[in-house]
Amino acid sequence: MPESPAPQRLTGEALETWAALATVLEWLPAALDAQLQRDADLTHFEYGVLYALAEAEGGELRLSVLAGYANSTLSRLSRAATRLESRGWLRRSPDPRDGRYTLATLTAAGRDKVEQATPGHVRLVHDLVLDRLTAAQARGLREASRRIVRAIRDDGGWAVPPEAPQG
Repeated sequence: MPESPAPQRLTGEALETWAALATVLEWLPAALDAQLQRDADLTHFEYGVLYALAEAEGGELRLSVLAGYANSTLSRLSRAATRLESRGWLRRSPDPRDGRYTLATLTAAGRDKVEQATPGHVRLVHDLVLDRLTAAQARGLREASRRIVRAIRDDGGWAVPPEAPQG
């Protein structure tokens, strides 16, 4: 049986669902950026870079891996790394295993910055998202988000490291 053609416009519940998600996609990043800028002088993107390094073994990742985690171009990541490096929060160096790659390494000051920024960020994530949902709704959001991510990219994106704290 042939598939029916895709609808030409969104209506009814489909429109309501998409409008709700599109609004979250627009408003949530701005709210996260505002809090991190105010409290830690970081963008959400920069916080994500520092957080990924803090969670990585040895506080170090190849820039190409970090760009994949951040869904970023190497150019955008390099600009952010330059800002973070100028503040003393990370350093870049050639990968000794393969000089074609560059490593980003979290500095002690960078680790301190992540630890300073995290409590306010976690509070906001709870206030805006997690505390607004029942446990069942949170599971549903997690599963729906994972399905959408897998539809966008086969690799599934960044995942919580197995030993990372939950919550």
